[in-house]
Amino acid sequence: MRSSARAAGLVGVALLLAGCGPSVDGGWTEDGGEAGYVSGDESVTTWPADDREGPVEVAGTDYSGAAIDIAQWRGDVVVLNTWYAECPPCRAEAPDLVAIAGDYADQGVRLLGINTTDDAGAAQAFERTFAVPYPSLDDAQSHAVASLSGVVPLRAVPTTVVLDREGDVAARILGKADGSTLRALIDDLLAEPA
Repeated sequence: MRSSARAAGLVGVALLLAGCGPSVDGGWTEDGGEAGYVSGDESVTTWPADDREGPVEVAGTDYSGAAIDIAQWRGDVVVLNTWYAECPPCRAEAPDLVAIAGDYADQGVRLLGINTTDDAGAAQAFERTFAVPYPSLDDAQSHAVASLSGVVPLRAVPTTVVLDREGDVAARILGKADGSTLRALIDDLLAEPA
């Protein structure tokens, strides 16, 4: 009896400790405080061309009021990035995303942010702070996220999803996107036959 109670107690402690580790189910800082966001583990998942789901259908209005429908971007590699202004990993990855947008602008690569949290003032302040050259959808009703989630699970903010030229999901990064990793994913898709 005593050994089974002790075993149950050890399992409970293990589950509690596992819940505090960095994972997509987290939301905790390294010192044990609440982060206020669900942190991804920066894992990268890729799909071979024959196994890709899609095409992804995402449409909406950006923070300047312009309509965006990524179906019009077929033929280009598209990078979708979920974010919000107060998200620490979103702020950390912003300079890399801005650089990628500039470096690949003439190579058939488009970036689109998706923000379900911020009002226009907070989102536009973030865009000004980081000189973001690409649009972001004002997705307060989560329509774009729901469309995307129907094809590829997001599970964290930020999440970056890379679509091939046909609009199919080729890769996903949960959490902060490393610039060199994202560039490698984009380069691989640009090298695929059109």
